[in-house]
Amino acid sequence: MNLQEIRERLSELDRQVVALVAERQRLSREVAEAKRAEGKATRDYTREREVLMQARATAESMGISPALAEQVMRLLIRGSLTTQERIRVAAGGRGDGKTALIIGGTGKMGRWFSDFMASQGYTVTVADPARRPDNAAYAYIADWRETSLDYDLIVVATPLKIANVVLQELAGRKPRGIVFDIGSLKTPLRQGIDALQSAGVKVTSVHPMFGPDTELLSGRHVIFIDMGNAEAVQAAQELFGSTMAKQVVMGLDEHDRLIAYVLGLSHALNIAFFTALAESGEAAPRLAQLSSTTYDAQVDVATRVAAESPDLYFEIQHLNDYGRESLQALRGAVEKLWQSVSTGDAPQFTAMMQQGREYLAGRVRND
Repeated sequence: MNLQEIRERLSELDRQVVALVAERQRLSREVAEAKRAEGKATRDYTREREVLMQARATAESMGISPALAEQVMRLLIRGSLTTQERIRVAAGGRGDGKTALIIGGTGKMGRWFSDFMASQGYTVTVADPARRPDNAAYAYIADWRETSLDYDLIVVATPLKIANVVLQELAGRKPRGIVFDIGSLKTPLRQGIDALQSAGVKVTSVHPMFGPDTELLSGRHVIFIDMGNAEAVQAAQELFGSTMAKQVVMGLDEHDRLIAYVLGLSHALNIAFFTALAESGEAAPRLAQLSSTTYDAQVDVATRVAAESPDLYFEIQHLNDYGRESLQALRGAVEKLWQSVSTGDAPQFTAMMQQGREYLAGRVRND
């Protein structure tokens, strides 16, 4: 075969591969229905391991990379789980006949929650002065203040500074339904949440630990803030009950103290990393020619951080009452590293590495 004929053959094989993927997805939907009927969990780790080991063995017998086969199968498993989770969420949704108002519903996470609530059978109304929702099935109002607030659920998905004002205004209206925000920080919302509590509103606070592009919630965490209203916490948790997300309940101050490290420290580290690179004078393409596994992995994470909203990331750093603690820890660690390297203190450097191994090993065991 000449080059053109080879390319045509490859194109035909590509079409066959995609067709097989589509067939696998169709079977995944049948698996989801069977699991639901038998009361089985969506994710079966034993079965996943069997599929991956079989793929590796088959690949090896055919003379291709077992690692490549495993990587492909992991992508297919993830696609299958996403399909199954969506079916379970729709089937187990508690929103039939209920209504939800998403304030800030055309923002990134606002859109995610609008779609998520709709998938559970809620009739969704989006309130956002920015623009109409892309999904024409959702009712729309520019200003939530123009509604009667007669909703079973109200989600505040606005930026933090706006959210606190919205929560306080909602308290003045005393809506009958469950109210929660989805802010990355909670201490800046204390006034609004306290006002809702004092008004007798069923209020809690939720923090989805994932971004708006997330499709599969397996392995993701959703944090629920207990503000003393058990009914509100339970109602919010039930929204995610049919997903594979891990649910964590904690207090408001504990949340922000831990988030200072989980988000604040990790963001700061990557901002410092790409700032150091940008100000080093070294051209990115030239560095890429000399890249290592560690460098490439760090650049991938830093690239995603750099693409995020500066306003949101500044809020996470600036508005957290506990944020200075994690930044001070980062400064202290860099100074300690600088001291050990500049003075030739190998034992101190080794001690830092060992301390890190022990800490991270403990984290893996806890997971």
